[in-house]
Amino acid sequence: MATNRLGFFFERQFQRLYQLRNGCQSWRQALKHGRPSAVRRICQPLAVTAPTLSLFGISWGGSKPKEGAPEPVKGETVQDQKTILLERADRLYSEHKIDELYDLLIEHKDSRDDEILWRLARAAVDQGKLSDNKEILQKKYYEAFEFIKQALEINNQNYAVHKWYAILLDYTGEFEGKKQRIKNAFQVKEHFMKAVELNPKDATSIHSLGYWCFTMADLKWYERTVASALFATPPSSTYDEALQYFLKAEEAEPNFYSMNLLMLGKTYLKLQDGKMAYQYLSRCRDYPMNTPDDRRANAEAKQLLAMLTSGAGRKTRD
Repeated sequence: MATNRLGFFFERQFQRLYQLRNGCQSWRQALKHGRPSAVRRICQPLAVTAPTLSLFGISWGGSKPKEGAPEPVKGETVQDQKTILLERADRLYSEHKIDELYDLLIEHKDSRDDEILWRLARAAVDQGKLSDNKEILQKKYYEAFEFIKQALEINNQNYAVHKWYAILLDYTGEFEGKKQRIKNAFQVKEHFMKAVELNPKDATSIHSLGYWCFTMADLKWYERTVASALFATPPSSTYDEALQYFLKAEEAEPNFYSMNLLMLGKTYLKLQDGKMAYQYLSRCRDYPMNTPDDRRANAEAKQLLAMLTSGAGRKTRD
């Protein structure tokens, strides 16, 4: 009887060892394909603790792995956690939960990851825009600029990094005076051009180039004097060039941004095409107001439409 019990004991142990070997292979495959729930199902009946992945502050394992448990494949698990973090960040951005997004990403400001840092810079900018306090806005812009400078040092082949570097170079230049903003103009355009080169389908980068052209075409005489003093060949553009970029941005992603609709309306006004201006300004006025930019665009579109309907802007180009 004792011999039978001993034989049964060893048979059970061999069965468990066989299951453990197969289970380890299975959870490695589950990790590889990013299925943490599958790892739990595999590990639970085998009494193997699922590995805890917390490099980015997110963990799905309940406890420290037991001694002798298989080591996770670090490269794969880090990538899985980064993907989860970025997906959550992008979801919060699309839901306009700016404070929650900033709080999520600021925990990873030392990550040395360009994808995290440019999103953190964008979140800081959006946080600043939520405030009516100019000092807070300035503080958030400069905070964001530090994040995007780090991102550019890490990876200069990321289109979003170039786009946000250009945006923040211009935003911070606004606080440093007209002279500095004009001085930054060529560098701003250079980074927008690089962003479009790296991702020709990004509507925001194309819009930003259009905005740069509009700003240069719209310089006052004294601003042109400053530009001429700073550069042998000062930055310049035309309203027609700006229009082509705004239309191209709309073609890349229709109705993507209230400010693009506004700028199309304003550019057509500059070109004395009241009919087309009215069309785009009306679309801007009717655009959902989810962000500070949307609200600002809405208010300006209403003012310009009032001007058009009053007769002040009815000149059209046949």
